[in-house]
Amino acid sequence: MILGIGSRINHPEYGVGVVTNVTSKMYWVTFVDNGLETIDVDSEFEVIDGVANEVDTVSFYEVEKTMRELLKRYSDISEIVPIADKWKQGTLILQPADANLSSKEIPIDTFFHKIVMVRDRIRVMEQKINSSDLDDQNKVDLQQYISRIYGSLTTFNVLFSNKSQHFVGSSKK
Repeated sequence: MILGIGSRINHPEYGVGVVTNVTSKMYWVTFVDNGLETIDVDSEFEVIDGVANEVDTVSFYEVEKTMRELLKRYSDISEIVPIADKWKQGTLILQPADANLSSKEIPIDTFFHKIVMVRDRIRVMEQKINSSDLDDQNKVDLQQYISRIYGSLTTFNVLFSNKSQHFVGSSKK
């Protein structure tokens, strides 16, 4: 018998958890002490409270997908922006010219996330300017500043996986 979503189990390695998604071969289980893990349906574990696997059960993936679509539609949260594969888990090293000073290492993923946040906040600012009560000349002036900001940030386009998500310095974005 395959357990359904919501079943509680006790796994010998991961401890107590709840099944959050099911396939014919795997369970996605969120464990109290170990977070999300995938385990084989045939692996050894104790069923604390089994729920039948019903056809109309909504998976965790479907709930997450729906939530993502709602957040995207009704908030200023932007799309998921992937970093280019060659930079994943890399390190940005800031090395001062003075040998007496220590260098600073920053995970590139963290740095990239900050760049994306800056881009998203500039986009929100741009939307607010365009929908504001400012006169047309002030809107144009502010839009030119935003275009220059984008242009200054094009250096970081090398980090983006998708070209469509690059910074663009002209107003043709």
